[in-house]
Order: sequence, then C-alpha cells, then structure tokens
Amino acid sequence: MDHTIGVLIALVSSCLGGSAAAVTRYLVGNADPLTLALLRWGIGFLVVLPVTLLLRSKMPPRADWLAVSALGICFFGLFFVFYNIAVAYTTAARASLALSTLPLQTMVVAALLGIEQLTVRKSLGVAIAMLGVFAALASGLGAAPEGAWRGELIMTGAVLCMAFYNVWSRRFIQRSSALGFLCVGMGAGAAVLFAVDALTGRVAVLASFGAAEWIAGIYLGICGGALAFILWVLALQRTTPTLVANTMTVNPIAAGLLAKQLVGEPITLNLVGGLIAVFAGIWIATMGPSQRKAAPSPAPQ
Repeated sequence: MDHTIGVLIALVSSCLGGSAAAVTRYLVGNADPLTLALLRWGIGFLVVLPVTLLLRSKMPPRADWLAVSALGICFFGLFFVFYNIAVAYTTAARASLALSTLPLQTMVVAALLGIEQLTVRKSLGVAIAMLGVFAALASGLGAAPEGAWRGELIMTGAVLCMAFYNVWSRRFIQRSSALGFLCVGMGAGAAVLFAVDALTGRVAVLASFGAAEWIAGIYLGICGGALAFILWVLALQRTTPTLVANTMTVNPIAAGLLAKQLVGEPITLNLVGGLIAVFAGIWIATMGPSQRKAAPSPAPQ
C-alpha cells in the first residue's frame, strides 16, 4: 500500500512538472535559462521555507548539510539550467520525452550503486511506459523545430543529474524529513542561482516582465517548483527511486496538453493511445511484489 500511495503522489508531481515544461516554453523567449531557473526555485523556496517551519519538519542533521546542499545545487541549479536550455531548442512535449529517460537512467544508477534490484517486472513496466510516450509523440516528430535534436540531447544528458538525485536522496530524507531535506537543497540551489544572476546582471530581466509573464512565473515557482517537488520527495520517502521515476512518463502528456493552449503545439490521437500505455506500464511496475527498500521510511511531514 505504501508503494501505491508513493506512486500516486509521484504521478501528481510529474503532471505538475509537465505543465511547468509548457510554462517554461512560454517564458523562454523573455528570459535566459539562468533567470528562469532562479524564478522557479527562488519563488519555490519562498513557499517551501515557511511551510517547513510552520509544520516544524525535521531538518537534516548538521553533518548532512554539505551533502544535501551539494545535491540541491546539482539538481535545482545545474540540472534546471540545462533543462531550460533544452526547452529553448525544442518543443515542451519533445523536451519532456527526453526527460522521460529518467526511469531508465534511475534504474541503471540504482543498480550500479546497489540501492535497488533490477527486476524483470520493473523493467517490463518501465519499457511499456516508455513505448507509450514514444507512441504518443511519434506523429509530431517530423514537425519538430530546426535543431530540436540539440535540446533533446542536452535534456537526456542532464537527466543523469536527476537520476543520482533520486537515488542518493532517500538516505538523507530518512535521517530528517521530506520537507526539511527539500528546503535545504532548494535553498542552496536558489542561493547559487541568485548569486550568479546578480553578478552577471541577468536578474534585471525580470523588471521587463508584464502581467502575463509574472502570472506564468508565479505558477512556475509555486506549482512547478514548490508543490511539484514537495510531492516528489514525499513519494521518494514512500517508495523506491525507480517507481517514482517511472511516473515521469506522464510528464510529456501534461506538457503537450498545456503547450497546445499556451504556444499552439499540436496534439494527436496518438496521445490517447500513448497515455493508456503509460498507465499500463506504471501499473505493471507498481502492482508486483513489494520492492526492497533501503530502510523503513519515516512518516511524511
């Protein structure tokens, strides 16, 4: 039951992440990748910090702060700068398709580090979900922007950062709390982004934003930043990294649906068939025998 709840939480998080890809695509012409990352995680941290303090969530022990901060800088800083660069080259749906290699990369990283066993059932579920994503977006591949392959290649490489974040996060969450871990990591990433933006003068770009851009930016920070990743670390607390990562395959579906409304990206009937295959794959991976956990998880906070 704990695994199922964790996967459901991760599904909501991944849908919010997909919508954030579409919003990023909408904003990418108005700001550079560093400034967009600061907007997302600066606002996200301003939401996560008071929630963490209000709920009195346990912070990581002092001995873990350096490692948790390093993970946060790598993920909320480095990964999302490359994420924004990738989205600038291609469509939201295709960028999210590359992002959906996360389950495969997480499985490999977790197996190499001895965190999870690579079972046949888990591999089959991820494979079916991945095929569903490819089927959902196949009809749009020929109409991709010129040079889109650069964005997808950058995104695929950057996903390795998220795979290590998923695998290495769990032990730190277990020694503190989901919110405490998220708060320290996101704060470290936002601080580095702010320092770089301030030193290079990029932060001044935000002054040129109109009402529509600020609405999109606030959504990006609150829903695509704070809420999505509060749910993500809560999911990591309840189930294995690969099962959480497997839900990333719904990300392109959410991205494609919202991007159609914001920037006119097309949706086809393949999307419906792909969505069915995605959920079939997630069901296969989730409904098998209980996956081995590294250690019992504390209750979410």
